[in-house]
Amino acid sequence: MVLRKAGTAAAATGVVAFGFIGLVTFGTYAASGTPQQSANRSALSAGSVPAAYQGLIQKWGALCPEISPPMLAAQLYQESGFDPSARSSVGALGMAQFLPDTWAIYGTDGNGDGKKDIWDPADAIASAATYDCALARDVAKVPGDRQDNLLAAYNSGPYAVEKYSGVPPYKETQGYVKNIKALARSFTAPTAPVEVSQQSAAAIYFAQTKLGMQYLWGGEGLPSQNGRFDCSGLTQAAYASVGITLPRVANDQWYAGPHPSRDQLRPGDLVFWATDLNDPRSIHHVGIYVGGGYMINAPHTGAVIRYDKIDTKEYIGATRVTSDGAEALPVRNADGSITGRGGVSSGATPDAPASPTAAPTAATHAASPANAAPTLPPPSRPAATAPPVPTGPSPSGTGQPTAKP
Repeated sequence: MVLRKAGTAAAATGVVAFGFIGLVTFGTYAASGTPQQSANRSALSAGSVPAAYQGLIQKWGALCPEISPPMLAAQLYQESGFDPSARSSVGALGMAQFLPDTWAIYGTDGNGDGKKDIWDPADAIASAATYDCALARDVAKVPGDRQDNLLAAYNSGPYAVEKYSGVPPYKETQGYVKNIKALARSFTAPTAPVEVSQQSAAAIYFAQTKLGMQYLWGGEGLPSQNGRFDCSGLTQAAYASVGITLPRVANDQWYAGPHPSRDQLRPGDLVFWATDLNDPRSIHHVGIYVGGGYMINAPHTGAVIRYDKIDTKEYIGATRVTSDGAEALPVRNADGSITGRGGVSSGATPDAPASPTAAPTAATHAASPANAAPTLPPPSRPAATAPPVPTGPSPSGTGQPTAKP
């Protein structure tokens, strides 16, 4: 994002810096907050999904008690980044990344046009919910948390959930359950003050040490870059300094935690700007909120890391970074494709699934013919290829690259 009025920002620096450590300490540690409710039956947070899909996800996310709109949104985001044209290298198609054979069973006409179109977002969203609820029915008699069991069945197959009377002892399956539930909190509308991060003061301190440094498009603070940053490179490095790994680009960082409202902002929150306020995929700039209506950010080519006001055009909202939220995010290549899931090891234990939605290995956990088998076949949707990050303006007018250079 191009942030101008440098003179105003520079003049404000002295004001913001006054009592800054006290401000951050107070804002970070003294602000009251309570843990958020479970995402299980919650509504979607405004702006967390593209507006064109919000009503569909809200509707189909209530198809059965085991799912919720935030959980369904988390799955769709992790599968494709809400891209209805996503196509994986192994043939999974559409926003929900169904294989054609699976679509033939669970494809649903979500908009009543008489067709079941794998490329139609309305049908893909409805089918994803239908598939989840079918899995939920197949493991309904298994003890334990019903949503956990559903997610485990999605990852490793219902046979494995039945065999182990709950979430199987596979590292990848346990990671998938944890990550989807953590990511769902980023899509959940807050009903109480968002819990304050304990790492935010140290993240701000890191950013403070970079004030006055020249902006570099694509900069990650590397020695070869003379320690310079772009906008999302700075926020990524600031949180890396406190042990939290954020994605490289701003519109993925948006999902690293819950979204506090403007009046609930606290120092350390990430603040974002987008070209389309109804679509978080258009996010193109990020900064670190420091209190008093200001942030530290790396604005654009030709500028330095500085304080700027946040109440400007294209402000879309904020994220309160959490360790679980950051860990749950998909891992993307420079071309936008997904190579793994946040917090899930790419290596599998001897009898664990090789990837979160790999059917071939899931089938190896199936019960023998002598055992009672569920009516549903194991999941057969492989990991998705995510869409490229939305392209922003040229390097001279953007706060971040479209992908890591």
